[in-house]
Amino acid sequence: MNAIEIKDLSKNFGPKQAVCGLNMTVPMGAIYGFIGENGSGKSTTEKMICGLIPKSGGTIRLYGKDHTDEAVRAGMGVLIEAPGCFPGLTVWDNMMLQAANLAIANAEAEVIRALKTVRMEGAAGNKYKNCSLGMKQRVGIAMALLGDPKLLVLDEPLNGLDADGMRIMREVFTDIVSDGKRSILVSSHLLGELQKVATHYGIIRHGKMIRQMTAQELEESCRTYIALKSDTMSKAKALLGCRYNRVEEDEAGYLRVYDPVTPEDVVTYLYESGIPVTEIMTDKIGLEEYYIDLMKEGE
Repeated sequence: MNAIEIKDLSKNFGPKQAVCGLNMTVPMGAIYGFIGENGSGKSTTEKMICGLIPKSGGTIRLYGKDHTDEAVRAGMGVLIEAPGCFPGLTVWDNMMLQAANLAIANAEAEVIRALKTVRMEGAAGNKYKNCSLGMKQRVGIAMALLGDPKLLVLDEPLNGLDADGMRIMREVFTDIVSDGKRSILVSSHLLGELQKVATHYGIIRHGKMIRQMTAQELEESCRTYIALKSDTMSKAKALLGCRYNRVEEDEAGYLRVYDPVTPEDVVTYLYESGIPVTEIMTDKIGLEEYYIDLMKEGE
């Protein structure tokens, strides 16, 4: 059984079609990275999954049942856009109010569990307005965890987090799905961070799913390249460009050769032409570059 199964999903806002026949599968136990440029339909899709806006067509099934099923809805935790908190109240009081809204039994114990999960138990007495942006994001996730939901839908939860906050959230996501019964759908523009934790990916463009893959499939699809530096970079680039099909200079000032050749071949070729190589290494593109290449192909 899958956590989410979407078939031919569409959403129209007047004459504009925001989501166009989208198909999507989130396996149980997955951390599913939902990727797309602004306006691609990610948030609209997430809102339809959560029942915040009605769909125009297609089907959404959660754990084998229609997404409008009350039992299914009770097993969801959601953070879309920003947590709804009262600025002047403490983190604890905001959490207790949300627990009351959800009619959660043993509210205090449940709030403690949720705050511990996101490593925020030490900040329970802080007023929400005094929390950093990253702390507010973690409070929002803690709220989404109230009631121990099987499915979390998180819209840009990594925004505003510092390096330590990123590390904590990666640990939190991994802990949540560790039993294989819980799943996370998470959208983010921070693709480098998403790649460190996601087990599956869905890439959406103009309201259509253009690719779904596992982390292993992404790893196999990411091209390997040779990166090098020379004291005469312009000459090296011109010479390599005459021999190899794709040679590019990256933001760090390295020349990249994407052809299937060895570093020894490249070094020998340049040396015989009187161009010494000062640095050379083999590397592989990440999710961000893969995504950018995929978008260019679509254009």
